[in-house]
Amino acid sequence: MSATRPVTMDVRTASLPLQSPFRISGYTFREVPIASVSLRRDGIEGRGEAAGVYYLDDTPQRMVATIEAHRRAIESGIDRQQLMGLLPPGGARNALDCALWELESKESGQPVWQLAGLDQVVPKITTFTLGADDPSVIAEKADALTDARSLKLKLSGDIEVDAVRVRTVRTVRPDVWLGVDANQGFTRDSLSRLLPVLVDAGVKLIEQPLARGREADLDDFHSPIPLAADESVQGLADMPNLVGRFDVVNIKLDKCGGLTEGLAMAARARQLGLKVMVGNMVGSSLAMAPAFVLAQQCDFIDLDGPTFLAADVTPSLVYRDGTVWCPEEVWGCCAQH
Repeated sequence: MSATRPVTMDVRTASLPLQSPFRISGYTFREVPIASVSLRRDGIEGRGEAAGVYYLDDTPQRMVATIEAHRRAIESGIDRQQLMGLLPPGGARNALDCALWELESKESGQPVWQLAGLDQVVPKITTFTLGADDPSVIAEKADALTDARSLKLKLSGDIEVDAVRVRTVRTVRPDVWLGVDANQGFTRDSLSRLLPVLVDAGVKLIEQPLARGREADLDDFHSPIPLAADESVQGLADMPNLVGRFDVVNIKLDKCGGLTEGLAMAARARQLGLKVMVGNMVGSSLAMAPAFVLAQQCDFIDLDGPTFLAADVTPSLVYRDGTVWCPEEVWGCCAQH
């Protein structure tokens, strides 16, 4: 880890427009507000981008306020472990953590994936997400994703409409791996009633079926389809609460506060007998690139965030034949851009 010598920090906010509105249970998104951090030392720059956690009101404005409150400590020189003690999980720490990873990469001459202890990085099959739209719209979008090998369908909690949505996707795309994401939209009872439809459609994963804080409702609930925790797990501290209730933990860098804790969560998940998923809060390729490093250790990958944007950064991630690949020049390589 780089020596804690002084850095110069720049913090900015922006709003990334989406190609079209995106609907999940309880929310419709039209843009993605973000905060970005740049750390410079001796002419070398490290960068990080965060969207925060919308359902915790972790907005870019709050992220910036948090970062600015600690500007003196950060600019005097801080490493990633010290950062974890300085800031709680969330978008502010994520942006800073990722900037520190890239800065260390360039200063050390090693790509981030090597610093993270990986032997190599390879393209990964990623899910492509369908919003909780009208079934006719879903059918059109599913059909258009010709290269996708894995689809994730957002559900709304209206089990009659959700059943039609699921059957529609399976009819249009009988070939793909299919998961569903309830975004806290169900109760134990409504999930039980929808399960036969999901089983019949060959759904392979159910993400966050119940509201955050209702994890105990899954005690003694036996699902034939694995359950993944998303909103129910923010960081390492929440993970013991998942055992016996969920089968998979969805790690998002915006939730846990960066790649440093994300890697630690993946290791802890294995210890607890949980499978690992990496997700995203939508954002540019600059936000997905650190998560791509984590994806190398994951069973399920959901890194399609930039595909929703009206315009991505350049250079950007490459989506081909249902996979995602992060070229070295995007982020975290050891050469200056």
